[in-house]
Amino acid sequence: MNTEIVLVNVSGRSAPDLMGMLTSTLADYQVRILDIGSAVNHNELSLGMIVQIPEGRSSAVVQRAVQARMQGLNCVARFETMDDAQYRAWVGAQQPRYIVTMLASGITAQQFAAVAGLVSRHDLTIDAVRRLTGRLPLGDGAVPVRACIEISLRGRLADPVALKAELLDAAGRLTFDFSVQQDTVYRRNRRLVAFDMDSTLIKGEVIDELARVHGVGEQVAAITAAAMRGELDFQESFRRRIKLLTGLSEDAFVAVAAGVALNEGARRLIRALKHFGYRTAIISGGFARVGERLQRELGINSVHANTIEIRDGFVTGEVAGEIIDAQRKAELLRTLCQQEGIALAQSIAIGDGANDLPMLACAGLGVAFHAKPIVRQSASHAISNFGLDSVLYLMGFTDSELAQAELTDQSSAAKS
Repeated sequence: MNTEIVLVNVSGRSAPDLMGMLTSTLADYQVRILDIGSAVNHNELSLGMIVQIPEGRSSAVVQRAVQARMQGLNCVARFETMDDAQYRAWVGAQQPRYIVTMLASGITAQQFAAVAGLVSRHDLTIDAVRRLTGRLPLGDGAVPVRACIEISLRGRLADPVALKAELLDAAGRLTFDFSVQQDTVYRRNRRLVAFDMDSTLIKGEVIDELARVHGVGEQVAAITAAAMRGELDFQESFRRRIKLLTGLSEDAFVAVAAGVALNEGARRLIRALKHFGYRTAIISGGFARVGERLQRELGINSVHANTIEIRDGFVTGEVAGEIIDAQRKAELLRTLCQQEGIALAQSIAIGDGANDLPMLACAGLGVAFHAKPIVRQSASHAISNFGLDSVLYLMGFTDSELAQAELTDQSSAAKS
């Protein structure tokens, strides 16, 4: 079968009818489209097609017809003939794809150049760049504006750990947040988001505030420090700290639980997750009473946290039931995914401490939020400069999509 395969590239000023004019011209010659890709940026078109000219048709004639239709449109069409071997090589050369998300207070050329240079050194090619945040207004720069872009890459990444370490170093020097994800079907279909609670969903550590109220703040802090040095495991340190709360009144406990403040962006994040149908959970080594209060306030689907024993209106210093430590957090995430009938790769986990690392590691997307250095270095994704709602950008949502969701929710609330 004597057919020709031609790569067609069109670039220039975009016009509403250009795509229709081009394809209708090709249709006149019964041309088959084997591949097509197109993008318009700032009214400039970049269009690529691989087409097959049928037997009995001349590619030169088709090219002249296309060029004639391009006249007066401020566009240039280029043609390159491919032989069978080149086309088969192109078909067989499909490569994995990755998404790098960059988040900063106005992305600078220096920041982007650093990321572009790093991905290039790891044999990754930038395919496309998409802005997720709204258009930036001109201003005096006194108020930082959050800007986020999504960079689509292709190539075979031989050492993702090294790339992540190099990006982490650049992010620290140039002050931006980033995420690197393989672009799979699971990345586009997350269904469950699990939160650590203390210092992640809420500001601060509840146990520290309870200890302060009870007058044992220094003793609790000393045990926490010993645990961080590796001298105590989480379960032992937790039991010792709870023992120091013996005699704390239930009223004081309730007051502290009622006074916890959400971290920046938490309310917007959970509101958006609920709108788009995600399931949410708290998986925490903190206190169930605090988690249950947040569940009622925010509409979180489930809470898994520690229960301390209260008898006759006072804390007994004992823990009721099992203690939720690092490994138990990961187990609970797996169990929730099984109960929801979803793959573990469809889950997102967000935390800040070392006891969150197993949960972050087993989730499809594990995000270290304003985390300690060891957690930020170990986790695959980190947000260090912005609020919790920045997770929505890592999920691929745009500001316009989120604004539309908020308008829909407001409209529904007004009608009810």
